[in-house]
Amino acid sequence: MSSKRFAFVISDLYGGGAEKSLLYTADGLRQRGNIVKVFILRDRIEQHVPEGLEVVNLAVITKATKALNSVLIEKWQASRIANALDQFQADVVLTCSCDKITRHLKHPNLYFWIKSDISARFSNSPKRDKVFARQRRQYDHRKVVAVSHGVEKSLLEIIGLKPAEIRSIYNPYERAPFLELAQESVDLPQGEYLIHVGAFTPVKRHDRLLRAYQASGVQTPLVLLGKGEQEAQIRSMIDELELQDRVTLLGYRTNPYPYIQGAKALILTSDSEGLPRVLIEALLLNTPVVSVDCPSGPREILTQELADFLVAPENEKSLADAIRRMDQAPVKVEAKHYQQFLAETVIPQFEAL
Repeated sequence: MSSKRFAFVISDLYGGGAEKSLLYTADGLRQRGNIVKVFILRDRIEQHVPEGLEVVNLAVITKATKALNSVLIEKWQASRIANALDQFQADVVLTCSCDKITRHLKHPNLYFWIKSDISARFSNSPKRDKVFARQRRQYDHRKVVAVSHGVEKSLLEIIGLKPAEIRSIYNPYERAPFLELAQESVDLPQGEYLIHVGAFTPVKRHDRLLRAYQASGVQTPLVLLGKGEQEAQIRSMIDELELQDRVTLLGYRTNPYPYIQGAKALILTSDSEGLPRVLIEALLLNTPVVSVDCPSGPREILTQELADFLVAPENEKSLADAIRRMDQAPVKVEAKHYQQFLAETVIPQFEAL
């Protein structure tokens, strides 16, 4: 297949999974001979940008544009993006996490890359109908790439989207960079430990994690990596459950991989995900996983023998039991468990856009 010109558009590169996966995908396409540019809308970069990958700041999100916040401003921002895309002569445009602005773009091969399942997050919210209607206005009759089959199903069957085209493509991964990053010298906890990696936000359900961990009765310590609005509540709950001697908050790490690789197992307890990259990254590092079967993603990641450690989100007793079973006899992760997510499998699917 001949090379293409790919443009990625995202608000910034400050944050977690969506930003990381965009950079990995963009660089994977570049390494296969495609011409790739990443356009950010403000100068906020926290993620490691791969060497050789060009990132251009269009500077269209400012204090002024945020204060004015109107459709007219969005259209002006979109016109600046459109000019950059025209100059680049992009064959394919993938936009992520800034769709309120990029919905005004008219590029013939523009794909909205949807990385989370909002139907689960708003299932019991009074805002549900309003949020779903906004999704339909934004994505109906447009081209969509869903990060997992679960997200695609949710968009079509629950939100009622009528896209011009929709396809599921997993985030691509190269194993070698993770193994290399995992070798960085860090101050790892002494002895065996379990780990949870995720923002301290309500959707990650640290309350569920801590209750199940306590109920499991395991003595292997639990390490939490992350930052966010709920840190005070999490610390308070650790005190309430009298887990101060076994649960440690280590804060946010730009390179969490030495901690993940060193863990006996990783645990995920979220109410919703898109395609939780932390589960895939754990498997790439041969770290087994205990996860709730939330929408969407975990069911598509934990297959074969790994599915024995996938439990219903509301069943904390089963979650505690899975933690206990994993602690007693950690399952062995093999290449067959992550093959479907490797770049060699996934990148050709992006090239076919």
